Order: sequence, then structure tokens, then C-alpha cells
Amino acid sequence: MKNTYTNLSVERHQHTVQVTLQNPPAHTWTEDSLAALTMLVNDLQQERDVYALVITGDGAKFFSAGADLKLFADGDKATARRMAQRFGEAFEALAAFRGVTIAAINGYAMGGGLECALACDIRIAEEHAQMALPEASVGLLPCAGGTQNLARLVGEGWAKRMILCGERIGAEKALAIGLVEEVVPSGQGLAAALALAAKVARQSPSSVAACKTLIQAGRTLPTQHNLPLERERFVSLFDTEDQKEGVQAFLGKREASWRNE
Repeated sequence: MKNTYTNLSVERHQHTVQVTLQNPPAHTWTEDSLAALTMLVNDLQQERDVYALVITGDGAKFFSAGADLKLFADGDKATARRMAQRFGEAFEALAAFRGVTIAAINGYAMGGGLECALACDIRIAEEHAQMALPEASVGLLPCAGGTQNLARLVGEGWAKRMILCGERIGAEKALAIGLVEEVVPSGQGLAAALALAAKVARQSPSSVAACKTLIQAGRTLPTQHNLPLERERFVSLFDTEDQKEGVQAFLGKREASWRNE
């Protein structure tokens, strides 16, 4: 990572990159920080020894409150179009990262903040976290994947309650409806996310990338298409060094040394 990234603090923990949102007080997204996230993910795609990305907010109150509504106060459509494009690029890049992405939701995740977490593979919420997509209450709508990703995770009924009725939910309700995969005590979200990310390093990165692609293909392609593709990707792994290393390490009763090749 040779670049600097606006409003993003980036730290390396072995095979995991931790990204901390830093635009106080509420870590709102700006055009520059969204472009920075896109650039960061694209940079990490080239770093073959990075297997996981953890994203969280700085402090104990906010993950991210989404976009700063002052941007839209004058009703300028050009600004709206540009910001929608930036949001889409950033969160679609995040969703397409070849490794595992984990959101450590450490407080309020509202609007574009929640949409960032929705773009991740796994979400861990601290017990005091609050989540909502309140855009319709100010005459807008979630334009960074919210209508699609939320409905996919929790079903149409709860997606409509949160988006059409403006319901805000806490961590335990989010867990119950499948919006998050785990709830942890306040202050322990990042540690839990990093611990989970460390488990990813024990998996073959080649296998993880292939499995993630197959799982996400189920969102748009029918099962009868994906089952043959699953078998093809299985055979394709035999072209990788990781496949040879994984089997040999198991048979030799030693820990595998992955090369992501």
C-alpha cells in the first residue's frame, strides 16, 4: 500500500488489513473518502498476502452515519449523481474483494454507513450498536446497495420495515433477523473481527476466493448454472500451488504455508 487514503486509517495485522473510518464526529462519507476506499480495495487486490479486510469506525459511538446531508441541501442533481456513483463504486469494490471482508459495527451505522457494512461478507455488532436506512425520511433512498443487500440478508419484510417505515434496530434484533452474524460486548467488536479474520489465514486464499465467487454467484444465477460451475472451479484449483501445499501439509501433519498462487 503506497497510497494515502482520505479519512481512512490503515493498519496491517499479518494477513489482515484493518481500516478505521476517521471523519469525526460521525465518520460521514465524502466524495474523497469514498474514492479512497475504492482505491484502497483495488490496491489490496494486488497484495497477494492480504487475505482479509476488517472495517470499523473510530471511537465508541459511530461506525458511520453515512453521507453528510449538507451535500444535498441545494438539490443539485449533478452532486447527487456524482455521490451516488462514488458510493456505488466504493461498496461494489468492497463486495468484490477476493478476500474476506468483516464489518466491526461499533456504534451507529446509519444510511451509507450501514450500506458499507452490508457490502461486507460478515458483520459483527457491539451490543450498543444501532442500525437504520433512514433515507426516505429525508426524501432520499439508499443508493449504495441498501435496497438490494438488505433484502437479500433479512428478507423483504424486514427490509421494507427498515426502509419504508424507517425502523431503527439494535444489535440483538439485527442478530435475530440475520442482519449481523454475531453480537459482542461494547468495545470488543474490533477484537472479535480481527480474531475471525485471523482464522481466514488458515484457509487457502485460492480456495477462499473461489468459494466467495461461487457463494455470491447465487445472488444472480440459478442453481443449475452454479452447480456445474462449482465442479469446474474445484478442478481449477488443481492448477494452483495452494492445492498441492494444502493436501501435502495435511498428509504431513504440518501447518500449510500458503502462497496464494
